[in-house]
Amino acid sequence: MSGAPTREVARRTFAAEFNDASYTFKESDDERAPVYLLLPTGERANRVFIVGTLTEKEDVGEDSEYWRGRVVDPNGDTFFVYAGQYQPDAAAMLRELEAPKYVAIAGKPRTYEMDDGTVNVSLRPESITVVNEATRDRWVVETAERTLERIATFDDDSNRYAAMAKEQYDQPIGSYRDAAIRALESLDTGGESSDGTSEELSDGGVSDEADGESETPLQ
Repeated sequence: MSGAPTREVARRTFAAEFNDASYTFKESDDERAPVYLLLPTGERANRVFIVGTLTEKEDVGEDSEYWRGRVVDPNGDTFFVYAGQYQPDAAAMLRELEAPKYVAIAGKPRTYEMDDGTVNVSLRPESITVVNEATRDRWVVETAERTLERIATFDDDSNRYAAMAKEQYDQPIGSYRDAAIRALESLDTGGESSDGTSEELSDGGVSDEADGESETPLQ
């Protein structure tokens, strides 16, 4: 029996919900235990998988390269992505890419507190892949499905993460249903790639078994 650690599931979420998430927690006192971001729809996320439009990127580092990218989802909401010397492959991609471009990113959420006490969340990428419009559209459909599934079980008494979300957040749950529906309605049925890239995509090498979910891979 292998003792190799399994990679955490990469959750799918739209930017509106991701940016509203501010509470992080561990499920054990082990120093190396994973840190989870609590999504307002009642799910834990140690890793996140997004697909959107890289609209701009900038080197905001002082002593060394530290790239910030803005990735916009179909609702016009923004994921902020940061990559530096500890994410060399992702940093190299941000350095080389010319916006706008469809990208798929798997990574870990990171929270940081501002001077005024508000908590912002960003994504530290493990991988960045250029994809086409058809791949982006499939991600939109799957992310909407996952979001609506979480909302459907939000009031289930056995859903411990939903109970945590109710304690930590006061955002109306219906706003995330509206975001999912808007994203679906925004889809262009054309589905043609503007840059000729392949439609094949995996969320950072996460298999169905490692995910622990009944997911349809983007491939």
